[in-house]
Amino acid sequence: MAQADIALIGLAVMGQNLILNMNDHGFVVCAYNRTVSKVHDFLKNEAKGTKVIGAESLQEMVSKLKTPRRIILLVKAGQAVDDFIDKLVPLLESGDIIIDGGNSEYRDTTRRCKSLKEKGLLFVGSGVSGGEEGARYGPSLMPGGHKEAWPHIKDIFQSIAAKVGTGEPCCDWVGDEGAGHFVKMVHNGIEYGDMQLICEAYHLMKDVLGMDHDEMAKAFDQWNKTELDSFLIEITANILKYKDSDGTHLLPKIRDSAGQKGTGKWTAISALEYGVPVTLIGEAVFARCLSALKEERVVASKSLTGPQGAKFTGDKTQFLEDIRKALYASKIISYAQGFMLLRQAAKEFGWSLNYGGIALMWRGGCIIRSVFLGKIKEAFDRDPELQNLLLDSFFSKAVQDCQESWRRVVSTGVQLGIPMPSFTTALSFYDGYRHAMLPANLLQAQRDYFGAHTYELLSKPGHFIHTNWTGHGGNVSSTSYNA
Repeated sequence: MAQADIALIGLAVMGQNLILNMNDHGFVVCAYNRTVSKVHDFLKNEAKGTKVIGAESLQEMVSKLKTPRRIILLVKAGQAVDDFIDKLVPLLESGDIIIDGGNSEYRDTTRRCKSLKEKGLLFVGSGVSGGEEGARYGPSLMPGGHKEAWPHIKDIFQSIAAKVGTGEPCCDWVGDEGAGHFVKMVHNGIEYGDMQLICEAYHLMKDVLGMDHDEMAKAFDQWNKTELDSFLIEITANILKYKDSDGTHLLPKIRDSAGQKGTGKWTAISALEYGVPVTLIGEAVFARCLSALKEERVVASKSLTGPQGAKFTGDKTQFLEDIRKALYASKIISYAQGFMLLRQAAKEFGWSLNYGGIALMWRGGCIIRSVFLGKIKEAFDRDPELQNLLLDSFFSKAVQDCQESWRRVVSTGVQLGIPMPSFTTALSFYDGYRHAMLPANLLQAQRDYFGAHTYELLSKPGHFIHTNWTGHGGNVSSTSYNA
C-alpha cells in the first residue's frame, strides 16, 4: 500500500508543477487537494502517463506514504496552513515530516516548529522561488526548521532544485525555526528593490533620453551581457519588445498602479523592527504604494509643476552608460542592506546562517537569479565573517568605479524632475555609511535638551551624561521619565 515517497497538498499551478518536477526525478508523489475533483482532473490531464498517484482523503494519502512520511503543503499562507496541520497531526506518527512551501510569515513557521515538536513531529518551513517555471524545471529552495528532517528530504529537495555552475543545487539547509521563510522574505524584498531600480532606469531612458521601446529593449539586451546579467533584466528586454495584437507595444497601455502581496512590506517592517537601515527595499515598497494613488496623481499632475523647460543636453550614449552603472551600484547597496538584515536576524534568533550558501541558493531558479550573486558567494568565501558587502574588495571597487556615473544620474534626474526613490536612497546610504562622522551628535543633543535623554562623549563611549542646557531645567535624566 505504502508506495509514495512524498505527498503534496494543494494543486494550484505551483503545486502541480512541483509534483511533475519530483516525478521527473524518479520520486513517486501522492497528490491531494481539498476539492477532490482537482485531483482527478490533474491525474487525467497534466499528470497523465506519470507515476503520480492521487488520494481522495487525507487518511488515504497518509496510508500511501512510506515512513517517515513526508508531506508538502502548498496552500495559501496563514489559516489554511494551520487548518491542514491540525487535520494531519492525528493521522501521523512520531518522526513524520510536514513541510510548508508557501510564503508563510517566518514567525508562524517558528510557532509551528515549537508546537509540532511537542507532538513528536518534524516541521520544515521552506521558501520556494522561481514562479511556475521554476517549480516545474528547478526552483530555488530555502528550507529551515527542524534540522532532523533534513536527511529525509535532502535528496528530493536537491534533486528538484535549479542547478548552477558544475551542478551545485540552489538549495541547502538554511537554519532553525523560521530561518528558511525569513530568507525567502528577504529574497522577495530584494526582488522589490531590483524591480524598482529597473523601473527607474526605464523612466530615465524614456523621459530623459527620449528612447523608444526598441532602443530600450536593445539597451537591456546589451546590459544583460554585462555585470547586470540576470533574469529580471532579461524579461525587461522581452517586455519592452512585446507587441499587442494590433501591432503596437503593449507596455504603454498597462495601467501604472502596482500591486503587492506583502512580502516586500514584511521585509521593510522587519528592518524597522530590528533597526537595520534597509532603505532601498523600504523605498521600493513605498513606490508601489505611491503608484497605487493613480487617480490622485492624475489630479495632482494638473496643478503641481516640475522644473520648467529643463531638457537633457548631454551626451546620450554616455548618459545611458551612466544609468547602467547607477543601476549596478544601487543594486550592490540593496543586496548589502538585505544581507545586513539577515545578519541581524541571525543575531536576534541565534540562527547560524551561511551567507555564501544563501547567495548560491539565489544564484539560479529564483526571480532574483543573476551572475551578480556568484560574486556575493565569492565575497563570503573570502571572508565568512564579512560585516558588510561594501567592505569586500570586489564590491568596494565596483561601487568606486560606478560612483561618478551614479552621482551624475541622480543629480540630472533630480534637476529634470524624475522620481528616483531607490537610486537616491541607495546613494544616501552609501554616503552615510562611508562617513566616520554623521550629524547625529546634534540629534543626541536635541534629545537631551528637550527630554533629558542623555548622550555619550566621543572621549568616553558607554558613559551617559545629561546637560542642564537652559540653566533652569533639572539634572534628572530621562531614565526616570519619558518626554
